[in-house]
Amino acid sequence: MTAPAVHVWRLLKWGRILARHGALKGIEGDPNTPVPVRRLARIARFGARVPATPRYADAFQAIGPAAIKLGQTLATRPDLVGEAAAHDLLRLQDQLPPVPFETICAAMETGLGRPPSAVFSQIEEVPVGAASIAQVHRAVTTDGRRVAVKVLRPGVEADFTRAIDTYQWAAAQLEGLGGEAKRLRPRLTVENFRRWTLRELNFQREAASASELAEAMTAEPNFVVPTIDWQRSSTRVLTMEWIDGIKLSNRQALIDAGYDLPKLANTLVQAFLRQAIAEGFFHADMHQGNLFALPGNRIAAIDFGIMGRIDRRARVWLAEILYGLITGNYRRVAEIHFEAGYVPSHHNVAEFATALRAVGEPMRGLPVKDMSIGMMLDGLFSITRDFDMVTQPHLLLLQKTMVMVEGVATGLDPDINLWEAAAPFVREWIRTELGPEAAIADRLIEDVRTLARLPDLLRRIEARYPAPGGEPPAPPLKEIEVVRIGGGWRYLAVALVTAASVAATLVLIH
Repeated sequence: MTAPAVHVWRLLKWGRILARHGALKGIEGDPNTPVPVRRLARIARFGARVPATPRYADAFQAIGPAAIKLGQTLATRPDLVGEAAAHDLLRLQDQLPPVPFETICAAMETGLGRPPSAVFSQIEEVPVGAASIAQVHRAVTTDGRRVAVKVLRPGVEADFTRAIDTYQWAAAQLEGLGGEAKRLRPRLTVENFRRWTLRELNFQREAASASELAEAMTAEPNFVVPTIDWQRSSTRVLTMEWIDGIKLSNRQALIDAGYDLPKLANTLVQAFLRQAIAEGFFHADMHQGNLFALPGNRIAAIDFGIMGRIDRRARVWLAEILYGLITGNYRRVAEIHFEAGYVPSHHNVAEFATALRAVGEPMRGLPVKDMSIGMMLDGLFSITRDFDMVTQPHLLLLQKTMVMVEGVATGLDPDINLWEAAAPFVREWIRTELGPEAAIADRLIEDVRTLARLPDLLRRIEARYPAPGGEPPAPPLKEIEVVRIGGGWRYLAVALVTAASVAATLVLIH
């Protein structure tokens, strides 16, 4: 177990870097920041040359690979770090200096269990991408196919293990301060980060995610998922079909190549809605660098390390919320929040509906370019505080992905109205899933499952209450007593220092 002093030292070192990039400024002026944390944040930046405009993404880039991934996670939490910080953190695109080719070849051989020359006839030495976890090289297989080979950076697992250990400890200290910090659940943010990172470090999981998404998107032929080469992949090496397209970030190249940009934007929105609402399994890292335009105004996606999953009940709620906002039915949107348990029951539904109307009504009917997204987010965050709404873990990735998709879509077509683009799909899905036919089908499935459980239920009853003359039931096992260990004594000085450093590491409570 890592000593608290080691955690504090790491946090102070990282916090100092954040201070030099101006990433601690917001904590001092935010009324929701605990006073001890605000005071110690001023100490952390003492003597540092602070820029006028905070550079959050640059600060996390300077700290290292694990911090880059943490920054990407925090980009999903504008309620925690602030809308400006979350927007700036979206700039983190994992661009790092590449590992030497000889080192990559050795890692490739270790990962595949055989020399690269046995499976590839050619590998380009200059990588096409170098990220915090891996780097990608273009190659040609021995049977002549062009592929992309993604190789795990040597030593990255140990680096991430150390960092995550400190992040978890720090988040626990911050949440222990109570108040707004407890409501925003920083430990949950770090736990999500830990889960996402463990998945990204296992390339077989990524390959399986890509394969599952490809099957789910067969109904969207204009959204392409590259084919996985399972024979040339392992937990540390991932080989997939090479995508020869134009990045959606290169708008001028798309125009010069004759692409229909509004059609591309609409395709992206429809593909995301199908993933999130219809399938409940979505690509959660859909930034411009991971999306390519292909001939025929199709879109291809890469990098399936971060995926989101939503169960059917939550998808129904999500669809009804979106449709309620699209149609202005704020009362129904409010009722769904109460039914889902997002808002504590002691609050008033009508009051919550009015609060939603105050945020949503000014935005309806406007193209995205005329919307004040920052103002809308500020209004939504105020609602979450006023109505004691706690963070919903299954919605964190979805929130991040929606912001990304919106940014990419408006970059392609500034005049797109996301409400109008989403309405037909959401309306049809609700009709299909919540119409009378769906209700009858759900009831039939539930009844069949109940009937299937009856034999087992009868056997359990007979075992508990045997017929006269039968063997008495065995005495029940004594219930195991759950022993809870108390929190013990806390070092006050360490907690205070940690609070400031944690706040620095988590970029500030909004």
